[in-house]
Amino acid sequence: MRYLFLAGLMCLGLVAGAQSKKTSGNPIFEGWYADPEGIIFNKQYWVYPTYSDRYEQQVFMDAFSSDDLITWTKHPRIIDTASVKWAKKAMWAPAIIEKDKKYYLFFAANDIQNNEQPGGIGVAVSDKPEGPFRDLLGKPLLDKFHNGAQPIDQFVFKDKDGQYYMIYGGWRHCNIVKLKNDFTGFVPFEDGTTFKEITPKGYVEGPFMFMRDNKYYFMWSEGGWTGPNYRVAYAISNSPFGPFERIGTVLQQDSTVATGAGHHSVIPVPGKDEWYIIYHRRPLSETHANHRVTCIDYMRFDKNGLIEPVKITFEGVKPKKLK
Repeated sequence: MRYLFLAGLMCLGLVAGAQSKKTSGNPIFEGWYADPEGIIFNKQYWVYPTYSDRYEQQVFMDAFSSDDLITWTKHPRIIDTASVKWAKKAMWAPAIIEKDKKYYLFFAANDIQNNEQPGGIGVAVSDKPEGPFRDLLGKPLLDKFHNGAQPIDQFVFKDKDGQYYMIYGGWRHCNIVKLKNDFTGFVPFEDGTTFKEITPKGYVEGPFMFMRDNKYYFMWSEGGWTGPNYRVAYAISNSPFGPFERIGTVLQQDSTVATGAGHHSVIPVPGKDEWYIIYHRRPLSETHANHRVTCIDYMRFDKNGLIEPVKITFEGVKPKKLK
């Protein structure tokens, strides 16, 4: 009977394991990770998060890849402060883009509080999405405050005309800048300015932009990242420069699932109107500010093109291979 009981438990375990593989589950991989940037490279899903720990421990970044959103492969230490001489701590919020068969990783470091402190937003380059990445400039791409925006939380956006922009900013201010073709600096706009402020009402940090039906969707995080009011809101415009009028909240905590849901990115399935939102949240059992995990859920639109509120789940999403 004892053996039958053990065999039954094993069978139940196998069934549970099989069931767990029917969806991604949330979090999608183990470990404390936040600020995830999701993207598709070479018919694979990739996620580039912040390693969530005390600032002094945030001295490297890992990446994760998947063929189906279910099973994830960890690529450890794709970049660290040993390879970026000016970065000492607080490596945050990676943004990545592929251009001319090279991969450019934008990141913030040092959490600078004024223009005299060393740090800001840097850029690194690699021949492969899994790195290793090397510092492109040997110095920050941006190391000063402009329009009140702390140089953190950068996102790189390729417009329909092929122009690349960097959208960034903490401290409740958001700027957009035009990137040089080689990502080594910025190009002034026609009016002679370099830093255009596009801050919508409620903005705190974590900007993200995408296009759908020829409209520019601008998303950002609001509230305090350690608190229950952390959430994601959005606006829609005909231009990447706005104006962006807040429409509503897309993502927020659910007291029965997790707290502090925010600082997200979006992955569209190529050729289909199917969308995923990648974000971090804090498990209900955790109170430590840095105990954040990376999750995925569906993001849907209504018939008018408005984003429906996202339901955060334990289940996550179903398998989806890219063709």
